[in-house]
Amino acid sequence: MTKRQIIKIVLDHERPPYVPWSFGFTKEAADKLIAHYNSNFHYQIGSREELEDFVGNHLLRLGSDIGFFEDVGPNLVRDVFGVVWDRSIDKDIGNVQKPVLSKPSLQGYQFPNPLDPRFFQDILPKIQRYPDRFRVFQIGFSLYERAWTLRGMEQLMVDFYDHPDFVHELLHTIADYNIAQVKEAMKYDIDAIYFGDDWGQQRGLQMGPKIWKEFIYPELRRMYGSVKQGGKYVFIHSCGDVDELFDDLIEIGVDCFNPFQPEVMDIFQLIEKYRSRLSFHGGLSTQQTLPYGTPQDVVWETRCLIDMGRSGGYIFGPAHDVEGDVPLSNMLAFIEEAQKQI
Repeated sequence: MTKRQIIKIVLDHERPPYVPWSFGFTKEAADKLIAHYNSNFHYQIGSREELEDFVGNHLLRLGSDIGFFEDVGPNLVRDVFGVVWDRSIDKDIGNVQKPVLSKPSLQGYQFPNPLDPRFFQDILPKIQRYPDRFRVFQIGFSLYERAWTLRGMEQLMVDFYDHPDFVHELLHTIADYNIAQVKEAMKYDIDAIYFGDDWGQQRGLQMGPKIWKEFIYPELRRMYGSVKQGGKYVFIHSCGDVDELFDDLIEIGVDCFNPFQPEVMDIFQLIEKYRSRLSFHGGLSTQQTLPYGTPQDVVWETRCLIDMGRSGGYIFGPAHDVEGDVPLSNMLAFIEEAQKQI
């Protein structure tokens, strides 16, 4: 049975032969692992993509999730929307240097081409190289996050109240952009579309449930609906305490939720409540256990999560991409524990 088939079993709420996994690593964490494997076992792993295959990931990530294609200076990169990001601290994504929408208006701003070939150029080569993995086309910063990167987070929060018509127009236009990209991606033999969009904080939603339902929910329904119409699965990512949204998200087509953070939600209670309607990916603590625990702590938590997932509805993994402050021994602990299942 292929990894692709195992993931489909999980998403269809059936019991898998083992609990599948998929791990993400930041640049610094990946560099640690690659150096370890290459020097101690004489492998020739040269990239994060090759590392993900080496550790046995079941998900194959396709596309360029945020659209970083252009270096514009030391530690500076520009995305396709024209936003410049400073990577002097965060080496993977960065921090927005300056929003491009100085006023609550789209007048004079030109959205990029959603069908830019660079978003799709890796799909066929990756599928050919890793044919057994479950294929997920990724759209990062897919709605609310894209809006605040363009406008600025603080200003967007004010706009929800002072300029609601502008926010509706902005979010609707972003959703149109994403839907065009979804339809193009689904021309390939893929399995799912992943939408990244952080709505939560450690307690509750950043914008509150009323604003989320009024502004964000209608556009999510359109985006997710376009995926379901194409017969594909919907994966979403939202950091933070957002489990109050699960019923709404299931209603509009979400199949798998990530990152399933144990610090902000009771993951064991939630999976029992939703296992028959929603699958989860993540769960291993990246705020506490991985950076500060011992390898034994990591093994114990990994075993608990794998036991939780044996009945289905669960893809094991860290709650977020593993950061560079995680000790190598802790990374090896959860990787090796997952691999023991096979």
